[in-house]
Amino acid sequence: MEGGASIRDKAIAFVREAVREDQAGAYEAAFKLYLVALEHFGVYLKYEKNPRMAETVRGKYKEYLVRAEELQKIVQGRKNAKEVSGTGASGAQREKSGDADGDAELAKMKGQLGGAIVTEKPNVKWDDVAGLQLAKEALKEAVVLPVKFPQFFTGKRKAWSGFLLYGPPGTGKSYLAKAVATEADSTFFSISSSDLVSKWMGESEKLVSQLFSLAREQAPSIIFIDEIDALCGARGENGESEASRRIKTEILVQMQGVGNSSGKVLVLAATNTPYALDQAVRRRFDKRIYIPLPDEAARAHIFRVHVGETPNDLTDEDYHALGAATEGFSGSDIDHVVKDVLYEPVRKVQEATHFITVQNPPNAPSEDAPETEYYIPCSPGAAGAWPSSLEELARLGYAARVLPPPITANDFRKVLLRARPTVAAADLELHEKFTREFGEEG
Repeated sequence: MEGGASIRDKAIAFVREAVREDQAGAYEAAFKLYLVALEHFGVYLKYEKNPRMAETVRGKYKEYLVRAEELQKIVQGRKNAKEVSGTGASGAQREKSGDADGDAELAKMKGQLGGAIVTEKPNVKWDDVAGLQLAKEALKEAVVLPVKFPQFFTGKRKAWSGFLLYGPPGTGKSYLAKAVATEADSTFFSISSSDLVSKWMGESEKLVSQLFSLAREQAPSIIFIDEIDALCGARGENGESEASRRIKTEILVQMQGVGNSSGKVLVLAATNTPYALDQAVRRRFDKRIYIPLPDEAARAHIFRVHVGETPNDLTDEDYHALGAATEGFSGSDIDHVVKDVLYEPVRKVQEATHFITVQNPPNAPSEDAPETEYYIPCSPGAAGAWPSSLEELARLGYAARVLPPPITANDFRKVLLRARPTVAAADLELHEKFTREFGEEG
């Protein structure tokens, strides 16, 4: 890897220059040279394939980073002292230049986090979330009341500052967060671990700090961290890196500050593995709410929501029967069932040997004239049936006039014969145990 070796050599040369300036007392020059060296080392580490060499360079990187941070404090302290004593126009100009560099770095980080701000409401209402009444009420209490009625929170009565939603995968934790984003009159930050983890040493902690700073600037605000266990796993786990520990520490510090923010910033997080969370992080969440599998009524509601406006012959009784037939299914499992069912009418068209001609069916394109004829698959014995196939109709130029039939309850029965829930009983027991020890029912 010749290119990598060249970058490493340049980094070493910059370090040597930085050390010379450092020893000569030229701390500002040394600081800048260390930064350039660290940047080169960062690029080198990105491509180095030899683990032993990478580990050696990483160790040196940490040493130089620590010294650079020390020099930054020294340089800033001297500038502050000069500003207090009044050093004239030249000193003021240099101070202004330093501020500009800091502002540029701040702007860069804000740009990285800007995409996390949800500017368009997801259009998921509280009523769209099936069941989970206790969780919805608790969230309303946390995100709506402090903004609409700040006078309620005086004296010792403080707004909730941390909310943890936990439960098996696919139970609606992220969907509930979308409802919060829609219904709350607050700036909503939607964050994943990839938004905060940087390949540059020390930058991840700065991103965390900047995220919370941005949330305070745009308060009232909500920071939603999905799969928080990816960022805040238990300390001391095998394979935990130094960078991971530093991110976790910064999150702990920032969440402690949120607790003193008078209800203007709320941290909302979700996890499928609550036991994997660091204990100190877990304690930062005032409310820890279990999002269980949906009950029968909630499952029926989820079926109805996912079918939506798709043409169907389903009755209320059919939806109730579907809810009863899917014990143990998560919201995500039901979503997959409905997606499969939505293709059943298309499969019928593909397999059809007979069609009937109809005018103005309910699922006809709205821009077509009412007298337009359409072809719908049917059984050979149906009244008015005539033999043909999808391929034959397409060959004759009638592809746009073929419509699938409405969804029926039998389509669901057929798909449910091969569908299985994805959440194991052991997983449920684990979440219920966590609820008994640390959480509350949602």
